[in-house]
Amino acid sequence: MPDAHPPADKKVLRDHARTLRASLSMAEIEEKSGLICLNVLEVLDGTNPLIVYVSKPLEVNTKDLIGHLIVQGKTVVVPIIEKDKKTLRLSFLNDPGVLQESTFHVPEPVSCELPAQASQVKAAIIPMLAFDKKGNRLGYGAGYYDRFLSSHPHLTRIGIAFSCQEVEEIPTDTTDARMDIIVTDTGILNCR
Repeated sequence: MPDAHPPADKKVLRDHARTLRASLSMAEIEEKSGLICLNVLEVLDGTNPLIVYVSKPLEVNTKDLIGHLIVQGKTVVVPIIEKDKKTLRLSFLNDPGVLQESTFHVPEPVSCELPAQASQVKAAIIPMLAFDKKGNRLGYGAGYYDRFLSSHPHLTRIGIAFSCQEVEEIPTDTTDARMDIIVTDTGILNCR
């Protein structure tokens, strides 16, 4: 159920969303992440290859999803943060064991990068701090995903978050990338 009275300012909304997410116990995060993983697998329906962000603490845990996709023979591509350019580059991921904490504490295939091109990919699974039913996403504020997605409009955009992160409305700018599909622990929302 969406928060009926979310703050309107993006910074305040980010803080609010972090507080909501932090209210979940580690057991709840794991349980809800498992449900999200099942819902994502239903949405993908053969989509291959795809970008999957690698989660850091408190985010929807994508490590099991990545492992499951690799076992299924899917081609998994992970984003690598290019802090100086404020964008993302991509790497194929064959073995999650190569992931190491890197920029902004995000696990990346440090020194084991296998360059991938966005043109090779069909869909992207994207983290969200908050979202609304229209497909608007609130990220961490640096715009990495917004810039990347605007440069690659062919990608199906699948945002994932816990259902408690839904708000009534996300304020948007022209540079904000909307999601095509939002997947939570309680269901799938088609925003196209």
